[in-house]
Amino acid sequence: MFAELTAYAIYLIRKNIGDKDIADVNILIVEDERIIARDIEKRLKRMGYAVVGIMTTGENAVKTLSENIPDLVLMDIRLKGKIDGIEAANQIRKQYDIPIIFLTAHSDKDTLDRAKVAQPYGYLLKPFNVKDIATTIEISLYKHKMDIRCKQDLKQCVQKPKT
Repeated sequence: MFAELTAYAIYLIRKNIGDKDIADVNILIVEDERIIARDIEKRLKRMGYAVVGIMTTGENAVKTLSENIPDLVLMDIRLKGKIDGIEAANQIRKQYDIPIIFLTAHSDKDTLDRAKVAQPYGYLLKPFNVKDIATTIEISLYKHKMDIRCKQDLKQCVQKPKT
């Protein structure tokens, strides 16, 4: 109960900070355990985020993005199907510029090494609390916004003719 109230307080404080209102932030959940996915969805909605879908496989997540691009993806690493969350994140990063946060129960060296290559904006270990999710989402969205600005600034510098 206290954690939920804390998350709600964070939501109220941060509601209108940044370029987007928190209710306009669309999040895709990629999690093959339905109970966990629904719990995450419920928590995100309580914080004011819009959940645009729940995918259970990496293949479906990548395919869905061609139709509806969210602002952020919460991705489990171990997924059923032909590709795991890390491979799905690699494909998403190459095709779309969307921040991805990994949600996983695995923190072994091999998993971490593979996950780093996918360049996630966050890595949360299960079980996690609402405050961890809220903070990681906010930092990820802000960092992504700053990364886009840096890329734009660099592009402008390269394109400017020398005088």
